[in-house]
Amino acid sequence: YYLNMLLFPPVYIFLQLLYKHFDGSYSTFGEHRGNSEGNTWLTAFVLKSFAQARGYIFIDEAHITEALTWLAQKQKSNGCFRSTGTLLNNAIKGGVDDEVTLSAYITIALLEMPLPVTHPVVRNALFCLDSAWKSAKEGSQGSHVYTKALLAYAFALAGNQERRTEVLTSLYEEAVKEDNTIHWTRPQKPRLLTEDIYQPRAPSAEVEMTAYVILAHVTAQPAPNPEDLKRATSIVKWISKQQNCQGGFSSTQDTVVALHALSRYGAATFTSARKAAQVTIQSSGTFSTKFQVENSNRLLLQQVSLPEVPGEYSMSVTGEGCVYLQTSLKYNILPKKDEFPFALEVQTLPQTCDGPKAHTSFQISLSVSYIGSRPASNMAIVDVKMVSGFIPLKPTVKMLERSNVSRTEVSNNHVLIYLDKVTNETLTLTFTVLQDIPVRDLKPAIVKVYDYYETDEFAVAEYSAPCSKGKQTSFQME
Repeated sequence: YYLNMLLFPPVYIFLQLLYKHFDGSYSTFGEHRGNSEGNTWLTAFVLKSFAQARGYIFIDEAHITEALTWLAQKQKSNGCFRSTGTLLNNAIKGGVDDEVTLSAYITIALLEMPLPVTHPVVRNALFCLDSAWKSAKEGSQGSHVYTKALLAYAFALAGNQERRTEVLTSLYEEAVKEDNTIHWTRPQKPRLLTEDIYQPRAPSAEVEMTAYVILAHVTAQPAPNPEDLKRATSIVKWISKQQNCQGGFSSTQDTVVALHALSRYGAATFTSARKAAQVTIQSSGTFSTKFQVENSNRLLLQQVSLPEVPGEYSMSVTGEGCVYLQTSLKYNILPKKDEFPFALEVQTLPQTCDGPKAHTSFQISLSVSYIGSRPASNMAIVDVKMVSGFIPLKPTVKMLERSNVSRTEVSNNHVLIYLDKVTNETLTLTFTVLQDIPVRDLKPAIVKVYDYYETDEFAVAEYSAPCSKGKQTSFQME
């Protein structure tokens, strides 16, 4: 997000403004895509991003002023903010905490712009958060873990160390401590199959809330104390394990927050090493390689391919400084057909090679529903790969856009369908494909539906063209 803003500022700002509403707010797909109202969460995110970017690129102040004015109009008399627009990530929904969670997020965005705590909108928002925390302490149910993580960081940014400490103390009563690491989970998160060898990385919400706790520690004012940094170190160990080999995490949102937390932690703990650190990697055979890490190349990614997989390798580090070592192993397996969060069926119409047009045109009919542990999924994406030689009829894809389908895209040989959410009610989607190039011996193509924020929740199905050889098959997996 921020990298694109720095590398391609004119293009990025233009694209971002495509999602702007006439009233200064922003929504996921913009006003012209059928979003009748702006989204408070997204508007706060854009406002903060534009305000922070104006130190590096030109940002029209009108965009910042209009977004701030719109958010101020959504503030209630008690200082909390009303939610408008679709909330695509239901991990931040916590029943009665919905309003408090959103208000904490907006308050953080305003303080990170940065606006002073004396600003009327910020002052009233902090009153909302303080009142909510007092009520949570006195009540029997307490607050959602995600909400408390946001509150801790908001109070830290505002310089309210007393409240920050209170919320952190409460959070540590619910912390998961294992292998010298600390992190937080939701009370009712989707179940993972612990008997499988491969375990997906933590869901987006877990990474995000844990990253907010890091930020609460390293933002302590006037400066984080040794205990703050010690606890933050244990949390950073867990966060680092969730990072994928491309440098990101599960989704865009948790990646933004996690990288922010890691960069702030790095700034708080950085010391310049006088000597280089040397990493040695050896196999049980003849393979051996060394990496040298020093001040001049400490931000350079160094990598090597391991020649024998499977194989045994040992790693040792000497010298001074801190290095981050990550291994990446990629392989394909068919997971056990135990439980899966989506039900996905794919049919072609016609199903068999009957009629003169079956060779050159057919319909793809998708049936999808959510049968996971939550009432509904977050925003979900259906990715339909085309059978070789066939292309989608774009008008029939466009016709899918309605109340529960936010957007459709045709990209290369894929059709992407964006769903606001998927419930236990079956949703049927049908569009037409046409033969572009005759291809012999057609192979099946894949359809995948996945939760955008809980990427380990997905289902996959296969379909074949009516006139291809072999019988159509389908399967589902998590």
